[in-house]
Amino acid sequence: MTPQIDERTVSLSAGAWKWLFLSLAVAAADQYTKYLIMQNLIEFERMVLLPVLEFMRLHNEGAAFSFLSGAGGWQRWLFIGIGLAVGTGIVIWIVRLPAKGRGLLAAGLAFVLGGAIGNVTDRILWGHVVDFIRVHYQDWYFPAFNVADSSISIGVALLLLDSLLDWRRSKA
Repeated sequence: MTPQIDERTVSLSAGAWKWLFLSLAVAAADQYTKYLIMQNLIEFERMVLLPVLEFMRLHNEGAAFSFLSGAGGWQRWLFIGIGLAVGTGIVIWIVRLPAKGRGLLAAGLAFVLGGAIGNVTDRILWGHVVDFIRVHYQDWYFPAFNVADSSISIGVALLLLDSLLDWRRSKA
């Protein structure tokens, strides 16, 4: 009689879980860059790098584009909870992916997870997210962001590309 192999065990030993190292690398890079900013700039201090690019230490208590930033503090716990829930879901998704053939999807999920870990870490430690990259043209400024936000954007782009390629393959 052959023993039954649990599907989750196979996923852990042969799945795409190795992509979680990319998530950890992204989160570490995010935290390191924020550490450097916090050590070298006070809040609202700026360092001009190019005529259209500067570093400026900003604290965002809200979500993207400062959504709910003035909500009184309760949003910190909401965003921590959402980040932890989404992160847990992504870890489960990555671990259950096959080891081969879904690299683009796994990379996209890993980038999103790494960014989520970076920003949730800030919220837990400081009660806000440290943003510092500011892109602008003359008097127009794009909202400030950080390495975690960039990682999430890259991850979403990879997820969209994977979805588009899957759609094209299914049509062929």
